[in-house]
Amino acid sequence: MNLRLLRNAWSNLLGAAVPALAALATVPLVVAGLGEAGYGLYALVTAIVGYFAVIDINVTAGSVKYIAGQHARGEHERVAETLCFGLVVYLLVGAAGAVAIYVCAELLVTRVFAVAPALVSEAVDCLRLAALGFLFGQLQSYLNSVPQGLMRFDVSGLIEMVFGTLVPLSTVAVLLLGQGLFEVIALRVLASLLHCGVLWLGVRRLLPDLRWRWPGRSLRRDILGFSSWSFLSRFAALSYAHADKLVIGALVGVTGLAYFTVAATLANRVLGLSFRLSGIFFPAASALAAGGELARLDRAYLKATRYVVYLNASMLVLLAVFAYPLLTLWIGPDFARQGAAVLALTASSQFVDSLTSLPTLVNDGMGHPRLSGLFAVARALAGLGCVAAGVAGWGIVGAAWGHLLAASVFTLAFLAVVHGRTVPTRLGRLCAHAYLPGMGAAAAAAAVALAVGLAHFVLILGMTVALLAVLGMAVVVLPQDRRWAWARVKALAGG
Repeated sequence: MNLRLLRNAWSNLLGAAVPALAALATVPLVVAGLGEAGYGLYALVTAIVGYFAVIDINVTAGSVKYIAGQHARGEHERVAETLCFGLVVYLLVGAAGAVAIYVCAELLVTRVFAVAPALVSEAVDCLRLAALGFLFGQLQSYLNSVPQGLMRFDVSGLIEMVFGTLVPLSTVAVLLLGQGLFEVIALRVLASLLHCGVLWLGVRRLLPDLRWRWPGRSLRRDILGFSSWSFLSRFAALSYAHADKLVIGALVGVTGLAYFTVAATLANRVLGLSFRLSGIFFPAASALAAGGELARLDRAYLKATRYVVYLNASMLVLLAVFAYPLLTLWIGPDFARQGAAVLALTASSQFVDSLTSLPTLVNDGMGHPRLSGLFAVARALAGLGCVAAGVAGWGIVGAAWGHLLAASVFTLAFLAVVHGRTVPTRLGRLCAHAYLPGMGAAAAAAAVALAVGLAHFVLILGMTVALLAVLGMAVVVLPQDRRWAWARVKALAGG
C-alpha cells in the first residue's frame, strides 16, 4: 500500500508540477504580450468562468469514492453505471453554465465590473467564447476523476502534464504571432476539447469492457447523497478562489487586478502542488477505514502530514522572505513594488489553509463530508467579508490581509474540531509528531536568511534552499525513511 501510495502521489504531483512550472515561466511573456490591462481582463474572464463552476454539484467526489469500491470488488457493471451517470450530470451542468455565461456576458462586463470602455467589446466577445470552454472544462474535470477512482493517477497525471505544459507554451506562441486575447481564449477552448478526447481514450483503455448502463435509483441516490455534502466544500472553495478577483475587479479595476493576480498566482501554484501529493489520501483513507485499519491510517496520516507541512513551510519561507527579488526577476520592478506584500501574505494564507488539506481528505474518507462542507462554507463567507473589507480600506494588500485573517481563524477551529472525532488522531499528537518538527526547521531557516540579508539574492537564496534541505533530512525525515532513501541511492549508484 505504501509504495502504491507513493507512486500515485508522485504521478499526481508531476501532473501539476510540470504545468505549474510552464505556466509560471510563461506569465511574464503573456503579461508582455497582452499588456497589464489586457492581462487583467484575461484574469477577469478566467475568474468569471471559474466562478460559474459553483453550479457543479461535485459528482466527481461521489464517483471517485464509488468507482474505487466497485472496481476493487470487481463490479464492472456498477462502474459503468457510475461513470455514465457522471457524464450525463456534467454534460447538463456544462451546458447550463455555458448558456448562463453567454447570456450574462454583456451585463457582467458593463454593469458589474470596472472594465474600461475601450475594452468592453473585446471583453464581451472573449467571455462568450469562454462559455464554450466552460462546457468542455466540466467534462474534462469529470473524465479526469475516473482514472483517479481506479487508483491510476499515472494516467490522469500524464495527460494533465502534457496538456498543462502545451497550453501555456502555445499561448505564448499565439501572442508572438501577433494575436490577441480572443485568440488566446480560442486556443484554450480548443485545447480543452482535445483534452476531453484524450481522457476518453484513456478511460476506454482502462475499462475496455465499458458499455452504456444507466444506474438504478439506489445508486443514483447514494452518489448524489455523498456528493451533495462534498459539493459544499467545492462550492465554497471555488467561490472563494475567484470571488477575491471579482471584488478587486469591481472596486479597483483590471490593472490592480493584474498586480494582485500575478502575485497570487505564484503563491497558489507553488503551495498548491502539495495538495496533489495529498489528494491520493482520499481513496486511500476510504479503503483503510472500510477495512477497520484505523491504526494504520493514523500512522500514514502522521507521516504524510509531517512531510507535507515541512514542504509547504519551506515554500512559504522562499516566497515570503524573497518576495520582492523573486517578483523583480520574474516580472519586473513595477510588479514587485505593487505585489511583494501581496505575495508574502498570500503565501502565508495558503500555507495556513494547507494545514486543513489532509484532515479534510481523511474526514471525508471516513464518511463525514458534511462537517468539512459546513466549515468550508462558513470559511468562504467570512473570508469574502474580510477580503471585501480589506479591498475597500487598503486595496490589493488589504485583500491579502483578509485572506490571512480568515485562513488563520478557520484553520485553527477546523483542526480543533475534527481531530479525535472524525479524524482518528489527537491534535496534540499531530502537533508534536508532525507540525513542530517541520515548522521549527523552516522558521530556523527563515531567521538565518533574514539575519544575513538579501544583498546577494542568488547566493542567499541558494544557501537558504540548502539549509532547508539539510534541516529537513536532519529534523523532519524519519530515521527509517532516511535509511530507505540511502539504500535506494546506493542501489541506483551500483546499478
